[in-house]
Amino acid sequence: MKKRVAIPVVQGLLSSHFGHCQVFYVADVEDGKIVGEQELVPPPHAPGVIPRWLSGEGVNVVLVGGIGQKAVNLFKQFDVEPVIGVSEKSPRELINDYIAGELVTGVNQCSH
Repeated sequence: MKKRVAIPVVQGLLSSHFGHCQVFYVADVEDGKIVGEQELVPPPHAPGVIPRWLSGEGVNVVLVGGIGQKAVNLFKQFDVEPVIGVSEKSPRELINDYIAGELVTGVNQCSH
């Protein structure tokens, strides 16, 4: 499995809404291990900007707590899989849960 996974982060934890994060933690995952990681500062939040930007950064999975339906549709259009309803944890914990197939998801924390 070779993936580039992004997580919106505020104060070191998953942001409950991806469009209002300070940075995106991005991990390159290959053969069940993190082989690279970095933090990327997103462009200013505007409709459609972040899905396009993350796709351009090579991201193919985004783990989010909450996300609007328009953004979900855009991510899918750009071949980025949104994993919705992820609980607030540190990015590394979330990536390790994702790799292990133990990532817990719940309801979308966004209402728009």
